Amino acid sequence: MDKFIVSARKYRPQTFDTVVGQAHITTTLKNAIKNSQLAHAFLFCGPRGVGKTTCARILAKTINCENLQPDGEACNECNSCRTFNEGTSLNIHELDAASNNSVDDIRSLVEQVRFAPQAGKYKVYIVDEVHMLSASAFNAFLKTLEEPPSYAIFILATTEKHKILPTILSRCQIFDFKRITSNDTVGHLEDIITKEHINAEKAALQVIAQKSEGCMRDALSILDKIVSFTNGTVTYQNTLEHLNILDHDYYFRLLDMLQQQDLAGAMLLYDEINRKGFEGDLVLNGFAEFIRNLLVCKDQRAAALLDVVEGMQGKYTSFAGKAGASYLISSLNILNEAEINFKMARNKRLHVEMALIKLNFLQQALELTVDNGAVVKKKRLDGPVAIKVKAIPSIQPKMPASSQPAEEAKLYIQGKTPTTQPQQQPASQQQPQQAPQPQRPVKPAMSSTTIPAVKTKKSLLEALRDKYGEEYRVEEVKEAEPLTMDKLRVCWDEYVAKLEGQQKHSASNTFRIARLNIESDCRLTVGVFALTQQRFVEAEKMNLTDAIQQAFNNRSITIQIVVEQGEVEDKTVPLHMQLNSRQRFEKIAEQFPWVKELKDRLRMELDY
Repeated sequence: MDKFIVSARKYRPQTFDTVVGQAHITTTLKNAIKNSQLAHAFLFCGPRGVGKTTCARILAKTINCENLQPDGEACNECNSCRTFNEGTSLNIHELDAASNNSVDDIRSLVEQVRFAPQAGKYKVYIVDEVHMLSASAFNAFLKTLEEPPSYAIFILATTEKHKILPTILSRCQIFDFKRITSNDTVGHLEDIITKEHINAEKAALQVIAQKSEGCMRDALSILDKIVSFTNGTVTYQNTLEHLNILDHDYYFRLLDMLQQQDLAGAMLLYDEINRKGFEGDLVLNGFAEFIRNLLVCKDQRAAALLDVVEGMQGKYTSFAGKAGASYLISSLNILNEAEINFKMARNKRLHVEMALIKLNFLQQALELTVDNGAVVKKKRLDGPVAIKVKAIPSIQPKMPASSQPAEEAKLYIQGKTPTTQPQQQPASQQQPQQAPQPQRPVKPAMSSTTIPAVKTKKSLLEALRDKYGEEYRVEEVKEAEPLTMDKLRVCWDEYVAKLEGQQKHSASNTFRIARLNIESDCRLTVGVFALTQQRFVEAEKMNLTDAIQQAFNNRSITIQIVVEQGEVEDKTVPLHMQLNSRQRFEKIAEQFPWVKELKDRLRMELDY
């Protein structure tokens, strides 16, 4: 039995013309070869399985061809081409940087560059997956890559261009490979099944092209698997079954039920899908892609973005006219959120069913709204709508409450005219004064002789005093005073007396001998002579600062403690750790003589 060769190797392109979907690169390389404008270093970057390494090998074979064709292709008949096709050429060296990424591997490669080719014009070095090289290996490669011999050409290939050092990128001629389109993939698959005498439906090949996502190697691998699975007959149904893809008919039926708010039918359809072994995230992702295709079909200009199998475009277009754009966009939002949270859900099936329930009542939620507790249709306004502005009431001080109504508290003053004097009636004609009736006082009409009393507004402070009385007192803010030595010394002595009253004799003695120095209006320096004294002042610094700030009415006053002389603290090693055992005992005995006297009386021997 002959050894089986996978299609990705068996039908690997041997010339530039047979490379699929990279015409912008193959044309550039052929023109560079014909015009003798080859660069000394190339960088081929792009997705996996799009022809980077294949183009590098074709370029290496073509530039060493002895009978170059007028169109820039290799002849495949000369000695150089035959040795290359057989894999015995000495002018082409391939290095897999994924497994040979150390400095020593690059140094051995640089050592080989020094030797000129025995046959042919160029020695070509192809470094695949070059982004896997270490930083030191890149640095070792820089000088040779910048100034190689005239006969050396480097071709670097990578799928992750962003991981390569900028110094490497600047020394290479960069070619960006693009993903292979579905139409190009289907055309190449049709050529292969014709040569292999395989029966395959075009719809099945389109599904394979979509599943490969622009990678020709993946498409050929999928084709080999399906051919083995179906024994040489590739149909649309067995392709869907083998690739675990849901037919779009399920999505058409599901969307129709959801728009009709047939929740029971939608749940039963999902149960049928679940019984066939399709996971919930696959259903959510496929349904979101289906909704996206419908949304694309809403506009004829974007219909070219529809990527479905042949014969389904008309069904998508007709179905897109029945679904509203708002419903499709809201559905995409719900499906996207459900797919993101699918991994965190404990009950996967319930999570998908919750998304279907939301989609089922989505149409009703878009059409209905609640107005004063009643469910009504949304109002649609075609014209412009004025912006609603709510007046902001002015803030007025609250006046003290009065026992009488506000209208009775108004005062009106009858004005006097200088020309006429009112005549006083005789006492006999004066009517007796009647008791006031409990009627509502009538507001007199304003006339030229009636002048309303001017109401003076009370300030906020007066209103607060009237309301709260003496409980609300406002003290005037005192002006901050700068530091002066006389007043500072008085405040300092008061604080020393306070420490003595608290039985803090050590701290009070330290404060008494401390030196004060005013650096600025708001900065005070306290000078001490030992670390112990510094610690005493540090312990009282907060209370001391507060006392001085209150004395000068200045909260910006700061205090800094400075050790002027004496011990200097070692920040790295404590003082007691710098001494050995004997020195520590001598220091203790010097500070406390009775310790040495106790040792002598007890006749103790210390283990130093």
